[in-house]
Amino acid sequence: MLKHLHEASGPVNVLDMVFAEERGAEGRSWVMYNMVSSVDGATAVKGGSSALNDQDDKALFGALRAVPDVVLVGAATVRAEDYGPVLLDEERRARRVKHGLAPTPKLAIATASLSVEPDMRVFEDPDHRPTIITSESVDSSRIDDFKDRADVLQLAELDPQSILRSLGNPNIVLCEGGPTLNGQLIAAGFIDEMNLTMSPMVAVGESRRIAHGDELVPPAEMELVRVLRGSRSLFLRYVRA
Repeated sequence: MLKHLHEASGPVNVLDMVFAEERGAEGRSWVMYNMVSSVDGATAVKGGSSALNDQDDKALFGALRAVPDVVLVGAATVRAEDYGPVLLDEERRARRVKHGLAPTPKLAIATASLSVEPDMRVFEDPDHRPTIITSESVDSSRIDDFKDRADVLQLAELDPQSILRSLGNPNIVLCEGGPTLNGQLIAAGFIDEMNLTMSPMVAVGESRRIAHGDELVPPAEMELVRVLRGSRSLFLRYVRA
């Protein structure tokens, strides 16, 4: 059960909360991120984030998925987390429709080398076909493997601007990682909101940071606008200052 940081405050309705928060970038997509990290900065334990999650994190994760037009994720994260289709319960679908959104967000998978397979769980629901965004250099026979599973977009360049443009420049994009995709988007200036779960673990290891890539010079200034505490974890929301 999530509460505001102060002990006296009561439980938070996270769905009400996320729909009440302001989002919107003039003339382009608002790009938000939802990531989890250990206290020492690990984004994965034994290759995945499951060990870092708890019930409060899952509740906020589900609420945040109700907000965007598109959920964007890299292929490595799809494999590591065994992604399934993006499915929302009746309450979240109704809330989206009330706000003029499609009942469920579109799932888009970015992968330059088409490093996913058609028998993966993420492609199992024909009513919720993901969009695969890949390179023009991928062999056409590989594209044919997905014709009954996904919509495939082949781009000359897989840079962040081209990816968002291929998706129709949606109003709100929720990026769920991994660190390389996060880093590419942030380096291109697409960092409007970061939702960060701090898990009370120290993992060490060689896990990458939340974003990985070229150094951002100067760093983007962020403003802390929301702090929640769960039974174990801390939940922070930053927006671009």
